[in-house]
Amino acid sequence: MARTGQPAVRQLGTVQRALTVLDVLADAEEAELGTNEIARRAGVNASTVSRLLATLADRGLVEFVAETGRYRLGLRLLQLGNAVLSRLDLREVARPHLRALVEATGETVTLSAPGEHDAVTVDFVQSRFAIQSVAQLGRPSIAHATSVGKVYLAYGGELPEGELRVYTPRTIVDRTALARAVEEVRVRGWAQAVGEREDGLNAVSAPVWGTRGELVAILGVQGPASRFDEPAMARAVEPLLARARAISDDLGAPPRPAR
Repeated sequence: MARTGQPAVRQLGTVQRALTVLDVLADAEEAELGTNEIARRAGVNASTVSRLLATLADRGLVEFVAETGRYRLGLRLLQLGNAVLSRLDLREVARPHLRALVEATGETVTLSAPGEHDAVTVDFVQSRFAIQSVAQLGRPSIAHATSVGKVYLAYGGELPEGELRVYTPRTIVDRTALARAVEEVRVRGWAQAVGEREDGLNAVSAPVWGTRGELVAILGVQGPASRFDEPAMARAVEPLLARARAISDDLGAPPRPAR
């Protein structure tokens, strides 16, 4: 960094060309490319590309395949990518999406992390309305009585043993009925709860995925039933899913099959 406190603006041509070579290998439909083909696609002469590839291979960024005489991306790139992702703070990554979802729906948006028996609220952005639903950091989302909880159960969470607590007349306490509701979440990719934990509180939620395709968080929208009724919940599903996918992408999650 320059003494001005700002990043330097001058760039090194050699580094730019090396990065272009990596981009060519990353963008190629083929798993491997020869030196001449890389040079053609990169717009760099073959002798320069050959030296760049030797340097990149020495550091593990590309790999020479002796059987074919071609090059492919190296495992060192995966290690570097994982190092970056391990330093990302989930809340920092998700926060802009929480704000955008509040703007899109008008309701309170929560971010929860899966725990041992429930998912726990790790961040939230309140609705702009005077009448708001309750959101608290560290508050557990009861697995059988919330939309966040149903997502948690759908993707690996487990219910505690014993009788399930009744919170409202709409709480699902029959394990067979709950299993059907959880399977529906897996099929459609999102969950809803209509007055199941608190009378007059409705919510919809969707999963957020990590680098290995694992559930790392649950994004939820919740609001008072007087305003966030079932038609409003239905309208919130599309922006909810879009923001959940965007957070997953930002965290480096692999693509998932379209539903």
